[in-house]
Amino acid sequence: MPTADLPLFPLSTVLFPGGLMSLRIFETRYLDMIRDCARHGSGFGVCVILAGNEAGDPAVPAAVGTLAHIVDFHVLSDGLLGIHARGSERFHVQRTHVRDNGLIHGDVAFRAESGIEPVPPEFTLLATILERFHEKAGGEHAQVERGRYDDAAWVGYRLAEALPLDRADQQRLLQLDDPIDRLKLLMYLLLRFQNA
Repeated sequence: MPTADLPLFPLSTVLFPGGLMSLRIFETRYLDMIRDCARHGSGFGVCVILAGNEAGDPAVPAAVGTLAHIVDFHVLSDGLLGIHARGSERFHVQRTHVRDNGLIHGDVAFRAESGIEPVPPEFTLLATILERFHEKAGGEHAQVERGRYDDAAWVGYRLAEALPLDRADQQRLLQLDDPIDRLKLLMYLLLRFQNA
């Protein structure tokens, strides 16, 4: 499978395909990365941090992440650059290298998504929970067309964002290629909450 060179942004959170993320950009390496992405219309990779911190020395990123595309820029009240980025394709990092400015780049292979698969009857509870959550929480998904709740991948990703899961569980959900396997794991995690 061919690889692509992608700047990586290790963060303390998981970005799922279709998800929206807000970021404060203040380190020079990331300001340069955002400028280059905006100039070329390209994206950057978001990977959860396995070791290290978001700021300072380069952190160790997880091997599976999500390509992010900038959808909006703004200046924050503290004068820093704020961006909104939307997740698209998942990728697997084959190897990494650190540039002179401390920015991590990865040779990544993009992971194919399966086509739209309907939510199986045994998992319709998950779609219902997600729909009720969106109705109460509002936001960009509150007015989404009803048909989205029949798409197993979309339901899995949105529920993985909505539930109060730890990073390790979110990363496990991101790494799963089969949307039905993702729903199975979400059902298990939901039952774990009930029994806690």
